[in-house]
Amino acid sequence: MSNYRRLRVPGATYFFTVNLAERGGAALVDHIDLLREAYRVTTTEQPIRCEAMVILPDHIHAVWTLPPGDADFSRRWQKIKGRFTHASGLRGTQSRSIAGKREAGLWQRRFWEHMLRDAEEERRAIAYCLTDPVRHGLVTRPEEWPFSTIHRDLRAKVGESPTLQAVA
Repeated sequence: MSNYRRLRVPGATYFFTVNLAERGGAALVDHIDLLREAYRVTTTEQPIRCEAMVILPDHIHAVWTLPPGDADFSRRWQKIKGRFTHASGLRGTQSRSIAGKREAGLWQRRFWEHMLRDAEEERRAIAYCLTDPVRHGLVTRPEEWPFSTIHRDLRAKVGESPTLQAVA
């Protein structure tokens, strides 16, 4: 069994990519209300500050800052993924390993995370999040994609929005 090492620093800011097991589908946007509810419940129980997030059809990018004294981002993702899977009833391909562990097989078991070390790294991660729908050819401008925190920031004062400054 692999021993994955993650840098866990309480109160740090991280960039995440979380994927469905089977790429190319649209489960996340087709069931966006269930995903939003899973996220809402989880972050009510274990708060974070979401600097940026984008939901694409088969993956999520997020930049989160954890509270001081808290480095448990893995549990948050586990809860979001589990709640979404349970609410949607969706299943992925059932390998022997997945079936043996009574998993749905909807999500990749792991996720990618990177601790952001400075403001420039954070700016680039936020920009990557918000411009990914353009890279995938889903829209021509980031603000055209409906499942992004860019809309939250457009409603805020533009001059004070780090998200919009990152994309500019």
